[in-house]
Amino acid sequence: MSQIRVVTDSTADIPADVRKALNIELVPLKVHFGTETYRDSVDMGPEAFFEKLAAHSSLPTTSQPSPVEFMETYKRLADESKGPIISIHLSSHMSGTYQSALLAQSMLEEQVDLTIIDSLTASYGIGMLAVTAAEAAREGKSKDEIVSMLKTIRSEQKIYFLVDTLEYLQKGGRIGKAAALLGSLLNIKPILSISDEGEVFSVDKVRGQKKAMARIMELLKADYGDKPLHVTVAHANNNPYAEEMSALLREHFTIQSLDYAKIGPVIGTHAGPGAVAAFVRPA
Repeated sequence: MSQIRVVTDSTADIPADVRKALNIELVPLKVHFGTETYRDSVDMGPEAFFEKLAAHSSLPTTSQPSPVEFMETYKRLADESKGPIISIHLSSHMSGTYQSALLAQSMLEEQVDLTIIDSLTASYGIGMLAVTAAEAAREGKSKDEIVSMLKTIRSEQKIYFLVDTLEYLQKGGRIGKAAALLGSLLNIKPILSISDEGEVFSVDKVRGQKKAMARIMELLKADYGDKPLHVTVAHANNNPYAEEMSALLREHFTIQSLDYAKIGPVIGTHAGPGAVAAFVRPA
C-alpha cells in the first residue's frame, strides 16, 4: 500500500463516501451567513446550504482556509504516513486557497515531501484530479507518475455548466443587474466553462434549458469526437436537470463511467441553486 496521501479542499465537491473510501484529506473553505460561519462539507452540506440560502435575503460570503490550517494538516499527515503528500486546490484565479497552501509549505519547519497543484478548475474538476490521484496512489504509482498523470488530465478535461438563474452571478458581481434582468426575462441560459488559465468564461448564450443542454452536447462532440469518456454530472439541488444531462450524454457518447456529485456551499454560493455541470475527460 502506497504511503502517498492526497489533500484537496472542499470546493472539489467529492461525495463524502468516495472521499472516505479513498482516504482523501479535506481542508474546508468557509461560508458565512451574516455572523454565522460554517465549514463547507464539514458543518454544512449541500442540502442544508440550499435550504438556508432560500430563506436568507442576502448572499452569503465565502473565505479560504488559512495557511495555519493547511500547515497543521500537512504536519499531521507527514507524521502519520511518513510519505509524499499531493495537495490539489481550487484555481488560483478564483480564490487564494492555492496561495494559502503555498504559504503553509513555506512555513513548515521540518522536511515534508509536499507537492501543491493548482487545479486551474473548480468543483468536480478538482474532484476528478483528486480522485484519480488517490486511486493511482492506492495502485502503487509513484509521486512523479501521479503528478504527470494529473497534468495530462488537467489539460484534457472539459467542464460546461448552466446556471438556473442569473441572480447569483449578478449578486456576486459577475454580470450587471440589467443584463441579469434581461437574461431572465428572455430565458437566456449562458453556457459557462473554465479556461486553460483557470477563469470562468461564457462559451455561448442559448434560449431555454433544453436548447442549452443540446448545445453542450455539440460542444463536447467538437472537443472529443467519438472518444469514450469519463463523466461526472454535478448539480446544485437540481437532480432532474442532472438526470436530463446524463441521459443526453449517454445518448450522444460512449460513456466509460458516469458518476454524480452535489455542488457544495462555497461553489453553490456563486453558481446558485439549480446549476448543473458536466465534467468530462477522455477514457
